[in-house]
Amino acid sequence: MKRGKKYVEAAKAVDRATLYDAPEAISLVKKAAVAKFDETIEVHIRTGCDGRHADQQIRGAVVLPHGTGKKVRVLVFAKDAKAEEAKAAGADFVGAEDLIPKIQNEGWLDFDVVVATPDMMGVVGRLGRVLGPKGLMPNPKAGTVTMDVTKAVNDIKAGKIEYRLDKSNIIHVPIGKASFTEEQLSDNFQTLMGAITKARPSTLKGQYLKSVTIAPTMGPGVKLNPVKLAQ
Repeated sequence: MKRGKKYVEAAKAVDRATLYDAPEAISLVKKAAVAKFDETIEVHIRTGCDGRHADQQIRGAVVLPHGTGKKVRVLVFAKDAKAEEAKAAGADFVGAEDLIPKIQNEGWLDFDVVVATPDMMGVVGRLGRVLGPKGLMPNPKAGTVTMDVTKAVNDIKAGKIEYRLDKSNIIHVPIGKASFTEEQLSDNFQTLMGAITKARPSTLKGQYLKSVTIAPTMGPGVKLNPVKLAQ
């Protein structure tokens, strides 16, 4: 794969054989984000879990202290008083059965997170084939199936992110933008890693964190020492 000049220059500063400590890695990643837009800084965590086993699935959510730097559009499935509560909390879209054909037939997906009250999950379940593959299905573990729609919307708007294993047993999550300070990225990273470390399945034998990499959208990844992060 041919890389651009900026990528090649940025990559020279990163020693691929070195496992960096978090502060140094974050500093390198900020310098490596040289695209003309405000790049997202992402963390990629390869775990020793086997997601095919239910007891080794990792899924949850955490509120990053400085948010992600991205405006998050929230859709809430709720009725009556709960629908009014969602609107008051600042949800971008609120509805019930009326939204099903719009999403199913018209392919409307102008939202980033879906929240639902428990009584609406029968309705939302009909959208499983559309929302499931995109990771948009509400889930109690992530706090997106709840009667407390005010807290759910507020948390998401404040910078709540969801983490889960993909098919390769890797977790991919944003921790901010290249325009963030090193301190802000570091706070967000430590908060995320604290949550991931606590989420270690009790049935897992062997190494939990196999590799941890921080990377900007368009730049090279910087590897961290997973042993230190797991302590």
